Amino acid sequence: MRSDMLISVLSELNGASADIEATGVISTDGLMMASVLPASLDEDRVGAMSAAMLSLGDRTAQELARGELEQVLIKGDLGYVLMTYAGKEAVLTVLAKPNAKLGLIFLDVKRAASSIAELI
Repeated sequence: MRSDMLISVLSELNGASADIEATGVISTDGLMMASVLPASLDEDRVGAMSAAMLSLGDRTAQELARGELEQVLIKGDLGYVLMTYAGKEAVLTVLAKPNAKLGLIFLDVKRAASSIAELI
């Protein structure tokens, strides 16, 4: 089943780094397709916010002549939110701790995004 395979990719991504706290695959219209989130996070809210931010990132990249959007990175004092396309129809969202080693996470996220794109 596709959702089981997506959850398997997300679980592997979560396990790749102790700095990753949550992951989700969201359709570009904001519906959660699969997630590995702590109970304290609302799946619908994560989905809606991810789709909205990626859409805004897309528009910003185009309007400011930055080319094709690769990722959106948000840094707060309690950690990071990283969003990237996983194919044309989905978004991979990752929540990471504030002291996360972003270089390694970017590599793991890129790998997971291509696996997800192949599944969808």
